[in-house]
Amino acid sequence: MRVETQGILFDSDGVLISSIASVNRCWRRWTKHYGVAGWETFTIPHGVRAVDVMRTLRPDFADADVAEGLRLIEDMEIADTADLKVLPGVRELLGSLPPERWSIVTSATRRLLLGRLKAAELPVPARVIAGDDVVNGKPHPEPYMTGARLLGFTPAECIVVEDAPSGVGSGVAAGSRVLGVLGTHEAEELYVAGAEWVVRSLEEVKATVVDGGLVVEFEVV
Repeated sequence: MRVETQGILFDSDGVLISSIASVNRCWRRWTKHYGVAGWETFTIPHGVRAVDVMRTLRPDFADADVAEGLRLIEDMEIADTADLKVLPGVRELLGSLPPERWSIVTSATRRLLLGRLKAAELPVPARVIAGDDVVNGKPHPEPYMTGARLLGFTPAECIVVEDAPSGVGSGVAAGSRVLGVLGTHEAEELYVAGAEWVVRSLEEVKATVVDGGLVVEFEVV
């Protein structure tokens, strides 16, 4: 495939970096701490904001409880970076993009995102939308609508890169074309969620700067 676009909006975890082992460890500790039944095998729904997970697990939480719980899971995940890794092709792809042409739109909090990018030694884009920057998290369109606006484009002028159905749904609802990346979900799940294309990894994605935008080339699964 050869696709023209103005900008690229990347999800973070599962697209640029992988920290799933750390995430599961930390959330099991968190659910144990708060007495959530089934904490031993708890697996967080991928691509969902921590605050939304908490409100689902503990609907009795007051705002102060949510703030305390959020700080606790942030501290846990920032400290636990043993399994964090940069996914294939990420450094090369980001290095080929002008800084004004890409951003990160993540369900993680800004503090957690910056901690992970630092641990992974990845560049921090000038424009970032984190989970605590929006009222509505993925799959609501707000995150990707806001991310596109920060780059100075409409969502339709941007390609969203996602690994989770909730994120794919957010990009589609915002009006963007979505490129799915395998890793946390199967290709069929991403296509069902609305992805226009799916690739095995960002190692198969190349971007070239042209007059007035970008050309993105990749092999579709």
